[in-house]
Amino acid sequence: MDTWCSIRVIQWTSVTSTPTSTFVLNRPLGRCQVITANPSNVQHILKTHFHIYHKGIIIRTHISDLLGDGIFNVDGENWKFQRQVASHEFNTKSLRKFVETVVDTELSDRLIPILSSAAANKTVLDFQDILQRFAFDNICKIAFGHDPAYLLPSLPQEKFAVAFDTAARISGERFRAFHPLFWKTKRFLDIGSEKQLQFLLMNSGHSDENFVTDIVISFILAGRDTTSAALTWFFWLISRHPDVENEILKEINEESEAASFEEVKNMVYTHASLSESMRLYPPVPVDGKEAVDDDVLPDGTVIKKGTRVSYHPYAMGRSEKLWGSNWAEFRPERWLDMRDAAAGKWSFVARDPYTYPVSQAGPRICLGKDMAFLMKRVVSGVLRRFRVVPAFEEGVEPVFMAHLTSKMKGGFPVRIEGRAESF
Repeated sequence: MDTWCSIRVIQWTSVTSTPTSTFVLNRPLGRCQVITANPSNVQHILKTHFHIYHKGIIIRTHISDLLGDGIFNVDGENWKFQRQVASHEFNTKSLRKFVETVVDTELSDRLIPILSSAAANKTVLDFQDILQRFAFDNICKIAFGHDPAYLLPSLPQEKFAVAFDTAARISGERFRAFHPLFWKTKRFLDIGSEKQLQFLLMNSGHSDENFVTDIVISFILAGRDTTSAALTWFFWLISRHPDVENEILKEINEESEAASFEEVKNMVYTHASLSESMRLYPPVPVDGKEAVDDDVLPDGTVIKKGTRVSYHPYAMGRSEKLWGSNWAEFRPERWLDMRDAAAGKWSFVARDPYTYPVSQAGPRICLGKDMAFLMKRVVSGVLRRFRVVPAFEEGVEPVFMAHLTSKMKGGFPVRIEGRAESF
């Protein structure tokens, strides 16, 4: 299935209305898939009956060449072990401080100078590419202490980063194939995209025996692609909503330039704006499990053993049932308690993770969920100094694309303008 079709499928599933927000898709050759945007079902899948819904053979097979036995592609004891180790690391203050230092250094030494140069020279940048490079440098330095120096003025074509992009894209395309036999035949015959993927893997040193590599690859996918996707759509949305941008700037002005973790944590309106952006454009628009036993979802949908069950954050974020008649509006205020708004004392009101499963939920909830909001440091660092102005051709709107993570089709062309104001 080509890119155009994948876009149409995700749009179709988001607007399909059923009484229970669940429908059964009978695919060719007797394959059945259940797709749900019902929070009760999501809680059932991700928490209450977690023991029944695994990654499963189908999903593992589709992405095993890329992720191997990494944490996002395993179940059982292997998953528990990796989860325990990662959980311990993510909960240490030393790691949090290290992450802060890495992000701040990449921001001040690389991202800001590149944006300053673009502003001075009035050049157009692909901001999606810039943010991916920024996130790639950060996650590589954090995960294994290596600086790939991917975000430089020359915008170098770092071989691993390019190979990773291609491998992730091809792995995502497998889910959209007419039938798994289609891509497996291509792999057997060593043709097309599967030939390209096997070439990349053989030249990367990646193998099933390389357990550490599998783990690192998984964290690169999580730390680079989800962060850059979230920020890409965030900067596009605020460019269309100057009132939101002004509120964020007021908040930035109240913090020091080298804001501490606690100061960043208190940027409530910025936090709400990022949450609202990810409601409309989730970094992972759809995720799925495989039932290892027969089951019945809370809405009465019968699940047979072996059925693939997908939940749909993209559709859920656009559901009138969940977000009201103004669901299409970008309104950070829907995340805020406004009782003390006059005094500037807004407080953030989180939605339950089964209505808003952007960071998953239950035992597999994203370990880096809280650290992900270090994105606020990036927002503060960029908006304090610059306006990000989209440079699409007249009449062109960005197109949301779903691979393993979401992308903006064709990139995000922008012009950078320096701010006359001093923040």
